[in-house]
Amino acid sequence: MRLVVRERLFAIGDDYWIEDTEGRKVFLVDGKAMRLRDTFELKDADGRVLIELRQKLISLRDTMLIERGGEELAKVKRKRLSLLRNHYRVTLVDGTELDVSGKILDREFAIEYDGELLAQISRRWLTIRDTYGIDVVRDDADTALLIGVAMCVIVLADKETEG
Repeated sequence: MRLVVRERLFAIGDDYWIEDTEGRKVFLVDGKAMRLRDTFELKDADGRVLIELRQKLISLRDTMLIERGGEELAKVKRKRLSLLRNHYRVTLVDGTELDVSGKILDREFAIEYDGELLAQISRRWLTIRDTYGIDVVRDDADTALLIGVAMCVIVLADKETEG
């Protein structure tokens, strides 16, 4: 499944659609304004909340939480930083770990589990400015979770460059 995301997606307080390659609205990102921390809800086209993303208030390193149905699903935090690539670790509540690496600020990165590609985030496929694609490569993948992971690492990477 290939999805198209407009760059301004991460403005707190605004709602944005994530579309498929045919322009159909698939997911709604609801940015919650007036909160102490960054909070987003990812909803399906019918408005049902699939996951909620929020910044963890107290942690040694910036961390974002992904929740489903009010229960924690995953934690996303920076793993290490090299000269050219950012690395993030996603720890699911069952102990499973996903690795995210690439050039996050350039929107060129991958989400992997145990060396297997789950999703590729890239601007290369698109000619529209300030837009990037999320290509979920496995049919059995949790698409909402992978979109949430991509959103979290982008928010965390953007915050690192601000601070």
